Amino acid sequence: MLRRSFLSGFPALALLPGAQTRRYHVCLNTEVLDQTPELLGTVQRAGVDTIWLCGFLYGHWYYTPQKVREWAARIRKAGLGVEVIHVPLGHPGDSLGAKTGEPPLTPPGHWRQGVRLDGTRHWGTSLHAPATEENAAAVGQWKGAGFRTVFLDDDFRLATGPGTIGGCHCDEHWAAFQKKAGAQNREALAADIRARALTPLVRAWVEFHCGELTECHRRQAAAARDGMQVGVMVMYLGAEKAGIRLKDYGSVPFRVGELMFSDRQFDPVKGKTDELFSCLFHRRFTTPTLAYSESTAFPADKLSAANMAAKLCISTITDVRNTMFMSGLTPFPIAHWATLGPAMRRQAEIHSRVAGLRPSGPFKHYWGEASRYVGADKPYSLFLALGVPFEVADEAPREGWTFLSDEDARYRSAAGTRFVTRAEVAETLPELWAFRRRILPEIGPAPYVEEERPAVCCWYRERKLALLWNLSPEPQTLTLRYGKDRRSVPMGALGMELVELGSFGA
Repeated sequence: MLRRSFLSGFPALALLPGAQTRRYHVCLNTEVLDQTPELLGTVQRAGVDTIWLCGFLYGHWYYTPQKVREWAARIRKAGLGVEVIHVPLGHPGDSLGAKTGEPPLTPPGHWRQGVRLDGTRHWGTSLHAPATEENAAAVGQWKGAGFRTVFLDDDFRLATGPGTIGGCHCDEHWAAFQKKAGAQNREALAADIRARALTPLVRAWVEFHCGELTECHRRQAAAARDGMQVGVMVMYLGAEKAGIRLKDYGSVPFRVGELMFSDRQFDPVKGKTDELFSCLFHRRFTTPTLAYSESTAFPADKLSAANMAAKLCISTITDVRNTMFMSGLTPFPIAHWATLGPAMRRQAEIHSRVAGLRPSGPFKHYWGEASRYVGADKPYSLFLALGVPFEVADEAPREGWTFLSDEDARYRSAAGTRFVTRAEVAETLPELWAFRRRILPEIGPAPYVEEERPAVCCWYRERKLALLWNLSPEPQTLTLRYGKDRRSVPMGALGMELVELGSFGA
């Protein structure tokens, strides 16, 4: 029953007395630590308690096990935890961002390329022998080395990018799929994939590749043994169409998918709401303590310290207990830590008060089967910025307003909820503010932000708390309305405030 409650959006669980709510982690490598050993003390003073070291990169030991063990001993001596990251399959592009250009960007020649639907080939994000065997052997290198977790980076997927219906279209994979599913018509499959049609044939194709990736993970986990876990990093909105059968990973460390890695991507309001949407979706499938963020800057110097600090608010809203700072193989500017340290402490304090609580609200966050199996990964997310409380739904709700992707709109079923689609309300702030004006009299007892300014509002009904996130890069004062009462809430730039609703009307 406990597992079932975790899979239902957010668990309504109180935090155990004395439990540590928020932990901070950073990904580094031995080369960076050799060159800037002072970085270790800098991140420790900021509040980081665990360092993750790169090991195996898609068939290459670029950072040798011996070197990783040597630095692990030094990190432990400094009073920090240390774990390992592997990049198991590779990437169709440069996901490392090493300034030296030395690390190889493709697997070794005895690995095989994947084949896209159009027949073109790519390295990474496809599975052929001996990738699983060599990854399992690499995980086995850490037995008895004191590591508790190996994380498989986001290249652990079978799609070249978000929105792609993945799977390898080589002759070998087609023959195996034919044998397993009894499929005969290759052209029909291609046509269904291009049309993003959720047909039995496409479903079988997706499930076939999910089984392949799950078995790859299972074999690596078996190689770990000694109590060591093998975690997975799930790409932005990663799901079944990328070979990731999410329910298969609910008991291992799970990094929720993010995408806005630069100021250009994160600055727009929709960049923030898209990222929040993906994290809310993935939290349906993992527990708070196993959940990790993907707080990434890429390239390493393209996300400002202020925006990186703002990303911490997403983990607080989604009750992701572990923040994982990442930036490829090049660390982000060391000066960022002067901003991050205070922000990390502030978020830890707020998080400790809302951890385990489940947000309620008339707006419904829903990412359905069509989005997961055939969707283009373009969520209708901007409703999260309307200052109206929301809640996460595993299935199409029976009340409130539910905002649908284009694919979920095509396959929606009848329900008591009021569906909102782009065809009915364009996903722009002017259209959505007009929509909000029309429906505000119907939202019931929920609090909301009076001003038409982008802000996220979480309502923890049982505890009479509201959590506000200002989505503007400037400070502003927002007015929170609750019943007949109103309160002015000063907000810092991209800041977050927790408001006690029990004192309203006092």
